[in-house]
Amino acid sequence: MKTIRTLVVDDEPLAGKLIASYVEKTPFLELSGLCLDGVQALQLISEGKADLVFCDIQMPDLTGMELSRMASSPKVKFIFTTAFAQYAIEGYKVSALDYLLKPVSYKDFLDAANRARTYFETLQEAPARKTDKDSIFLKADGQMVKVDIDDILYIVSDKDYVKVHCTDGRVLMPLISLKKMEEILPAGRFFRVQRSYLVALDKVTAMEKGRVIFGDERIAVSDAVKDDFYKALSEKNIIFV
Repeated sequence: MKTIRTLVVDDEPLAGKLIASYVEKTPFLELSGLCLDGVQALQLISEGKADLVFCDIQMPDLTGMELSRMASSPKVKFIFTTAFAQYAIEGYKVSALDYLLKPVSYKDFLDAANRARTYFETLQEAPARKTDKDSIFLKADGQMVKVDIDDILYIVSDKDYVKVHCTDGRVLMPLISLKKMEEILPAGRFFRVQRSYLVALDKVTAMEKGRVIFGDERIAVSDAVKDDFYKALSEKNIIFV
């Protein structure tokens, strides 16, 4: 994917410059700005100049928490940086991707940045979907096999192949990438819960500790997409409490 436009917000100049230097030496990040206050940052976010924000929490005029709530685009994600551990829970309440305790080491920064990269890669929009049909043909075992889309439970990547798990117990292995399958399948019916798994939303009937249950299979939902996954389920009138 393209580089992630990254905004750094901190009212302490030295702390902000440190995080900005980390951004500049991380190949998949692009520094789009260094702000000393939340008001300036809000303006840049509203202009669509940031995908990811490394943001201090305690700032005058507009705190990091307030900024994250006011950010107009739901596609902009926050990673909070602060010297005070008690803000961690509050940070997660606003769906922050991560929380870093100052002084921030490059290792901790990179761990958080990689989590952000996983999030954006997972949610990256696929090209236009190619079918609104009820079935597709997949080449498996030398044959073109008709598969009803409603019979697909989940799909898992296996190198150059995918394994298509069906409700009747069949497992087909067509020579196709998971990304290509995602492009072909109807929009809104499947969700990439992690890099290697695509699940049928209307087949999700049970979950356990953040994992989707299909018989004996337990598929972990990436923390980076968990909120979006539950939102997608709720849009299908599936709610877990």
